[in-house]
Amino acid sequence: MKEYKVKGLSCPNCTLEMESKIKELDHAGNSQLSYTKGKLIIHENVNLTKVQDILSTENAVIIADDEEHTHIGMNREKWLLIGSATLFFVALTLDFTLYNSFFVIPIYLTAMVISGYKTFIKGLRNLVKFTFTIDTLMTVALIGAVAIGEWKEGTLVAILFGLNEYLEGLGMEKARNSVEKLLDLAPKTATMIKNGMEKLVPVESLQVGDVVLIKAGETIPSDGVVIEGKSSVNEAAITGESLPVEKESGESLFGGSINNEGILKVKVTKAFEDSSLAKILHLVENAQETKTPTELFINRFAKYYTPFIMIFAALVTIVPPLLFELSWEKSLYQGLAVLIVGCPCALILSSPIANISGITRNARNGILVKGSVFLELLGKLNMLVFDKTGTLTKGEPHVEKTIVYDDSLFYPVVAAIEKKSTHPLAKAIMQKVEPLVPHLEDATNVRAIAGQGLKAVVNGESYWVGNEKNLQHLEMLEEVKSDIQKLKKEGLTLVIVASERHILGIFGISDEVRPESRWVIQALDKVGIHKTVMLTGDHEQTANKVAKQVGMASVYSNLLPEQKAEKIKKMINDGNIVGMVGDGINDAPALATANVGIAMGKGTDSAIDTADVVLMQDHLGKLPSAIRIARRVNRLIKINISIALSLKAIALLLTIPGLLTLWIAILSDMGATIIVTILSLTVMIERKHKT
Repeated sequence: MKEYKVKGLSCPNCTLEMESKIKELDHAGNSQLSYTKGKLIIHENVNLTKVQDILSTENAVIIADDEEHTHIGMNREKWLLIGSATLFFVALTLDFTLYNSFFVIPIYLTAMVISGYKTFIKGLRNLVKFTFTIDTLMTVALIGAVAIGEWKEGTLVAILFGLNEYLEGLGMEKARNSVEKLLDLAPKTATMIKNGMEKLVPVESLQVGDVVLIKAGETIPSDGVVIEGKSSVNEAAITGESLPVEKESGESLFGGSINNEGILKVKVTKAFEDSSLAKILHLVENAQETKTPTELFINRFAKYYTPFIMIFAALVTIVPPLLFELSWEKSLYQGLAVLIVGCPCALILSSPIANISGITRNARNGILVKGSVFLELLGKLNMLVFDKTGTLTKGEPHVEKTIVYDDSLFYPVVAAIEKKSTHPLAKAIMQKVEPLVPHLEDATNVRAIAGQGLKAVVNGESYWVGNEKNLQHLEMLEEVKSDIQKLKKEGLTLVIVASERHILGIFGISDEVRPESRWVIQALDKVGIHKTVMLTGDHEQTANKVAKQVGMASVYSNLLPEQKAEKIKKMINDGNIVGMVGDGINDAPALATANVGIAMGKGTDSAIDTADVVLMQDHLGKLPSAIRIARRVNRLIKINISIALSLKAIALLLTIPGLLTLWIAILSDMGATIIVTILSLTVMIERKHKT
């Protein structure tokens, strides 16, 4: 399958019709023509000339140079509109100065043809097939206007409808371009080192194990690991974080990051199509294609709405002359105005541009939303459930409290015993004590005692490092017993250091709470998430301690993964729309059960694959922003739908006293479309919020 960019797709329904026709060609059964992406995916054996013929019926074209065609296409439409508008004003001036309209009618007709010929041709074709679209409505309206001699208003209808379509195309193009800016993050070439020689190669050709050279200012072509050099790297394209990250030998890199200074030699660990950047771009592109419940409703509504408008227009035309002796000419005029008011342009556009803008805005912040449906749900959440370990906490042990009974021996002994251990608790202890011990002794005869800890010899004396079971050879003082109970009540894991005669001291170790966790919970409350819950497999004391630190009222502890999923299922059954926040590696059942699964993991494969929303940062800081953007999109879509329907309803009500004119009809339709498009694009504008 090959992918081509297509310009000129100005109508979702027309795009679907063209896709159906393309699929009828030989080898084209699996073809896809995307309105939102402006792309065609098709088998390489399909006759492109025939495809282009189908696309040309809607003035669309396959292009090689995106920017050049955009300028040419948009300029052509613009100049046609300017030309027809100029002719219209010339005709209007002559209309007021000449008594004979014989010379004016050809000018009106020329202006009408220049701006409305595409709509007219498509509408006639649809009428023959009894397909009722926007173009069908406009064609009937134009024919009617000419039939009753309303040259002036018929021409204005054609021009304003052309302007309407131009602005729609401009709005959708703006939304598409915002996505394409993300796609431009992917580098096209890389400098590969092979047999000591540098060679410029396409990034698509890079394989696992290849070595590439990345100079200052260059983009890292794919995920890899530094094997030589030191530099700071801008990872904003992946994580949304603007601060540079220092990288040196042995550290991993994301494809799409930018090397700020120095030269890095990098070993590729993933082919480009499997890299974090490629996955992000793929997800953002495909996210546009999903339909939300709101969009599906609008599509179903529009399907029945257009025939209804045509029937209503027919009734407005026929009933008044038959029952109320109104002139046929005036009734036909009112019926034509109803057809124009009935164009569902604004209604159809009320959702997709806002959703694309929201998805792209979040992606720029390092937040991947896998589809419009998840963006809508994210904005509807009223409850967020958090995993504890690795989500609210760092998932790494650290020494929270220290009680020392023997100042001279405690730190030197524990440093001597733990310095060679790879156990996570030992690493946490060494981070605490290493700065306090100027000279590290060597421990001998170090041996592990299953379920208890370590026993070793330091300077000829035996020492124990471990839990309470490691102290069976001692009779503990009441003071020590009291301290142990106190630390355990605080939910701390204990590491006790003892000699053959007495206890030297105690470390109270905990999983450190992330510094942003507390203010994130507060920020979520401000954006409307008032119900926050913590689910954890840890014991009750530890769970309650973390919940208190982060300001979370509800907590459930001692839960297995399947029990977490059951809790979430109950919350949903109670009428909540629930989001589950986890690390993307554990708690897969809970993430899958929630209405929206939100994973954090700084771009790990499991995080991207498991969740509906992915926080590419290794913290929760961007979560309130993601929800705020989603809520804003949902709010704008409701406003858009209200504007689209309200303006049409007001215009249609004017038919009762007979005040609806073609001018009012086209202005109500175009006004709604312009307002809807502009409001949708405001999602892309950055706003500063206090948290």
